Amino acid sequence: MSRKVLISGGTGMIGTRLAEMLIDAGYEVALLSRQTANSHYRSFRWDPRAGTIDEAAIPYADYVVNLAGSSVSDGKWTDERKRDIMTSRLGGTALLARELAKPGHHVRAFVSASAIGIYGDSADRVVNEETPAASADDFLADVSRQWELAAQDVEKLGIRTVISRIGIVLSPEGGALVPLARTVKLMAGAPLGSGKQFMSWIHLDDLCRLIIQMLEEPKWEGTYNAVAPHPVTNEEFTKTLADVLHRPLVLPKVPEFALNLMMGEMSEIVLASQRVSAEKVLRQGFTFEYPNLKPALESFYGEG
Repeated sequence: MSRKVLISGGTGMIGTRLAEMLIDAGYEVALLSRQTANSHYRSFRWDPRAGTIDEAAIPYADYVVNLAGSSVSDGKWTDERKRDIMTSRLGGTALLARELAKPGHHVRAFVSASAIGIYGDSADRVVNEETPAASADDFLADVSRQWELAAQDVEKLGIRTVISRIGIVLSPEGGALVPLARTVKLMAGAPLGSGKQFMSWIHLDDLCRLIIQMLEEPKWEGTYNAVAPHPVTNEEFTKTLADVLHRPLVLPKVPEFALNLMMGEMSEIVLASQRVSAEKVLRQGFTFEYPNLKPALESFYGEG
């Protein structure tokens, strides 16, 4: 049986690792790309802004993984950046939905990314997939909510659709861990804000294994939190990272006002508390290789 996966956002941190792991598992992989990709994968041209896509792209695929979207952590959230973050997600997802509505393809499943940002700041409260989205004046919650609504247009076509609300992805290749590890290595690491806010994280390899299981097994349908089962406070995260990197934490906490000055509205990424449940994913039978933070960090920075 043919096993071809088409990935949008395939050159990003998650897409790059996912493509490698899919190839290792015997899949064929193609990427949707705005420029002719210089990768060793087959690629199809698309331009979500212009609403154009190579008409051979969707008929190629047995599965579609939708990861495309401009990074939320690259630079301050100017009005222009916020527009880009929103439109890059909605435009790409709407374009895929439009193509999937056409006859002549054999796509069996559509896995679309979302983010735990949908819950807003949940303080100490544990949130799960049934928890309503935070209010629309919370930018990340609004982006995630609209992104999921766009993905549900594919579900309405009768294609099995899985939405994964992704937590803080741990990888030494990118994302939140890189600047955090850099400051700790320079002995400038410190808990952010109160340090009491919860961080719901997932190891990059666990995330990719989860997405592959979502593709393979028809029982996966609907919305799932893609987070490890043991969220930690920011203070605990910072201390564990310092421990794994064998560095002391010498600085006091970084006050909230300083983060607001440095990052503007984007500071809500590190200051919001998100204590997100992995219960639904565990009940579906997914096994985490890295359920706990310290071994997850040691897989990148430990001496082996």
